[in-house]
Amino acid sequence: MIQDRAKGGRPKKELGKKKTYRINVKLETGEYYSLLAKVKKASSNISEFVRNCLSTGYIKERLSVEQADSIRKLSGMANNINQLAYRANVQGYSMVRDECKMLMERIDNLLKELRQ
Repeated sequence: MIQDRAKGGRPKKELGKKKTYRINVKLETGEYYSLLAKVKKASSNISEFVRNCLSTGYIKERLSVEQADSIRKLSGMANNINQLAYRANVQGYSMVRDECKMLMERIDNLLKELRQ
């Protein structure tokens, strides 16, 4: 005689909730021990830690060619500022005032481009 009764045990997970994908990552020794230290500090296990990093963490995207070019231009302008400061000390600020204003405007424009 077969009885209709509830099957015991844990209920099955939905398809979207079931953890079926596995990834393998190769780490250097320093990276591995760094990961272990962070896992220990978080009082977690490696799987939970990585899942948490995936859901709450972020990766900064690399600089585009245009952004890298703007940063190079800013570096060159820093050199120009040093030269203007030297000239201002020697000749007086009124002699380099216009050049300083133009350079400030160019720097502002480049910073606006970088923020976009």
